[in-house]
Amino acid sequence: MKRLRKGDQVVVISGKDKDRQGTILTVMADDRVLVESINMVKKHTKANPMQGVEGGIVEKEMPLHISNVMLLNPVTNKADRVGFKALEDGRKVRYFKSNGEVVDV
Repeated sequence: MKRLRKGDQVVVISGKDKDRQGTILTVMADDRVLVESINMVKKHTKANPMQGVEGGIVEKEMPLHISNVMLLNPVTNKADRVGFKALEDGRKVRYFKSNGEVVDV
Protein backbone atom coordinates (compact mmCIF):
# COMPACT_ATOMS: atom_id res chain seq x y z
CA MET A 1 0.00 0.00 0.00
CA LYS A 2 1.36 3.40 -1.01
CA ARG A 3 1.23 6.56 1.08
CA LEU A 4 0.00 8.62 -1.88
CA ARG A 5 -2.62 7.57 -4.41
CA LYS A 6 -4.27 8.90 -7.54
CA GLY A 7 -6.85 11.55 -6.64
CA ASP A 8 -5.17 12.67 -3.38
CA GLN A 9 -4.85 16.39 -2.64
CA VAL A 10 -1.15 17.16 -2.08
CA VAL A 11 1.09 20.12 -1.22
CA VAL A 12 4.48 20.61 -2.89
CA ILE A 13 7.11 21.01 -0.16
CA SER A 14 10.19 21.87 -2.25
CA GLY A 15 11.20 23.19 -5.64
CA LYS A 16 9.94 26.00 -7.84
CA ASP A 17 6.28 25.26 -7.04
CA LYS A 18 6.72 25.13 -3.24
CA ASP A 19 3.49 25.57 -1.19
CA ARG A 20 1.22 25.02 -4.22
CA GLN A 21 -1.60 22.47 -4.00
CA GLY A 22 -2.91 20.05 -6.57
CA THR A 23 -4.46 16.67 -7.23
CA ILE A 24 -2.40 13.61 -8.13
CA LEU A 25 -3.14 12.49 -11.70
CA THR A 26 -0.74 9.53 -11.85
CA VAL A 27 1.56 7.63 -9.49
CA MET A 28 4.45 6.16 -11.48
CA ALA A 29 6.51 3.07 -10.70
CA ASP A 30 9.79 4.99 -10.29
CA ASP A 31 8.54 6.95 -7.21
CA ARG A 32 7.30 9.91 -9.21
CA VAL A 33 3.90 11.59 -9.23
CA LEU A 34 2.16 13.74 -11.82
CA VAL A 35 0.29 16.57 -10.08
CA GLU A 36 -2.36 18.67 -11.81
CA SER A 37 -1.08 22.16 -12.83
CA ILE A 38 2.25 21.70 -10.98
CA ASN A 39 5.75 21.64 -12.54
CA MET A 40 4.51 23.00 -15.87
CA VAL A 41 7.01 23.09 -18.76
CA LYS A 42 6.87 24.28 -22.35
CA LYS A 43 7.47 21.48 -24.84
CA HIS A 44 8.21 22.24 -28.48
CA THR A 45 6.43 19.71 -30.68
CA LYS A 46 6.94 19.09 -34.38
CA ALA A 47 3.86 18.83 -36.58
CA ASN A 48 2.91 15.39 -37.90
CA PRO A 49 0.00 15.58 -40.36
CA MET A 50 -0.13 11.77 -40.69
CA GLN A 51 -1.12 11.43 -37.00
CA GLY A 52 -3.03 14.70 -36.84
CA VAL A 53 -0.56 16.33 -34.43
CA GLU A 54 -0.24 20.11 -34.64
CA GLY A 55 3.15 21.69 -34.17
CA GLY A 56 3.91 24.47 -31.72
CA ILE A 57 4.64 25.07 -28.07
CA VAL A 58 2.59 22.96 -25.66
CA GLU A 59 2.46 23.47 -21.89
CA LYS A 60 2.30 20.22 -19.93
CA GLU A 61 2.91 18.83 -16.45
CA MET A 62 6.10 16.96 -15.68
CA PRO A 63 6.48 14.40 -12.87
CA LEU A 64 7.81 15.28 -9.41
CA HIS A 65 9.59 12.92 -7.05
CA ILE A 66 7.23 11.55 -4.41
CA SER A 67 9.45 12.94 -1.62
CA ASN A 68 8.71 16.50 -2.76
CA VAL A 69 4.96 16.29 -2.05
CA MET A 70 2.95 15.68 1.13
CA LEU A 71 -0.70 14.77 1.61
CA LEU A 72 -2.99 17.72 2.44
CA ASN A 73 -4.87 17.40 5.73
CA PRO A 74 -8.33 18.96 5.10
CA VAL A 75 -8.93 19.60 8.83
CA THR A 76 -5.80 21.72 9.36
CA ASN A 77 -5.39 22.70 5.68
CA LYS A 78 -1.65 21.92 5.95
CA ALA A 79 0.69 19.23 4.67
CA ASP A 80 0.81 16.20 6.94
CA ARG A 81 2.68 12.93 7.34
CA VAL A 82 0.85 9.67 6.68
CA GLY A 83 0.99 6.40 8.61
CA PHE A 84 -0.76 3.03 8.41
CA LYS A 85 -2.86 1.21 10.97
CA ALA A 86 -5.21 -1.75 11.05
CA LEU A 87 -8.85 -1.24 12.04
CA GLU A 88 -10.88 -3.64 14.20
CA ASP A 89 -12.33 -5.33 11.12
CA GLY A 90 -8.83 -6.06 9.80
CA ARG A 91 -8.68 -3.39 7.09
CA LYS A 92 -5.40 -1.52 6.67
CA VAL A 93 -5.96 2.25 6.33
CA ARG A 94 -3.92 5.44 6.05
CA TYR A 95 -4.11 8.04 8.82
CA PHE A 96 -2.68 11.50 9.50
CA LYS A 97 0.13 11.46 12.06
CA SER A 98 -0.75 14.87 13.56
CA ASN A 99 -4.36 14.21 14.60
CA GLY A 100 -4.82 10.47 14.02
CA GLU A 101 -7.71 10.96 11.63
CA VAL A 102 -8.26 8.24 9.01
CA VAL A 103 -7.61 9.36 5.42
CA ASP A 104 -9.62 6.74 3.51
CA VAL A 105 -12.75 5.27 5.06
